[in-house]
Amino acid sequence: MKKIPAFRKALLEWYDKHKRELPWRGVSDPYAIWISEIMLQQTRVAAVIPYYERFLAAFPDFRALAQAPEEAVLHLWAGLGYYSRARNLQKAARQMVEMGEFPGGYEAIRGLAGIGDYTAAAVASIAFGLPHAVLDGNVMRVLARVGNDASDIANGQTRKRLQGLAQEMLDRSRPGEFNQAVMELGATVCLPKQPLCAQCPVVAYCQARTAGRERELPVKGRRNNTVKVERTLLLIWKGEDVLAWKRGEESSQLRGFWELPEPEHLAGAQVVHSVGEFRHSITNHQFLFHVAEARILRKPKGFYYVSPSHEGDTPLSTTTRKALACSKKWRKSFPGS
Repeated sequence: MKKIPAFRKALLEWYDKHKRELPWRGVSDPYAIWISEIMLQQTRVAAVIPYYERFLAAFPDFRALAQAPEEAVLHLWAGLGYYSRARNLQKAARQMVEMGEFPGGYEAIRGLAGIGDYTAAAVASIAFGLPHAVLDGNVMRVLARVGNDASDIANGQTRKRLQGLAQEMLDRSRPGEFNQAVMELGATVCLPKQPLCAQCPVVAYCQARTAGRERELPVKGRRNNTVKVERTLLLIWKGEDVLAWKRGEESSQLRGFWELPEPEHLAGAQVVHSVGEFRHSITNHQFLFHVAEARILRKPKGFYYVSPSHEGDTPLSTTTRKALACSKKWRKSFPGS
């Protein structure tokens, strides 16, 4: 505990000098900060940046987001995955419209749709300077190594204890910057498999490094066994449009997104040629998708020809867009086909 002030000082000095320049850094608008935090969940920073910029250009405040058609929101989110995040963003925006403002307290932020402890703490600290510590995977890794803690971070009690430690270590004079500094350290220096200890500004306080255990920590619970699945997607063209079906309101995943048909959907479909394949992972499932162009005699009920252009308002699923990319690549290799 006596070393915490020195730890804070060293970390914040490092952050001030070495933090990455990101479009949501240095921003005071809580709406923009909230959008970035939701997008960054389970998603790499490099992948988020163009989505973040396009999303804010289309929906610059919560009122614009609340009023937008759901398909327009999903279209701009397509490719980021975890689409419930986009729907919850719009639900939360509509809650804000009812409130008349973006809520300024932790509990009020926590009460918005799709916002958990981490996001509420991040927005409250970064946008409003409130003393709430964040706890995500990067922060847990840093804390487990600093404290040489070999407890399973998948365990609820371990997370609760680490949350308390994060709160104790938080610099209350700069809570937003401190939270971002710990996350930045985990993302760029205190890496999962190959920590860059020689570049770490707080290596002097790292008990795992002293014990030579930095690569063993943190300890995580066992992952579920990977399930491998092979499927085939069919591309059936009518001019520039492609045959697809839309997931309905009853769908538990990807509601409102357009998908390509599979052979079991179209009895009698005639495959013309294969155009490629791609891999796609969802949680513990690893899919190998084969993509083929095909013909049908008549369009079945429930299917429609839609424009695959990203400039429209038709939200295409990630697998649909990957299949279309396979077709585009194949056509470049075999022009005139």
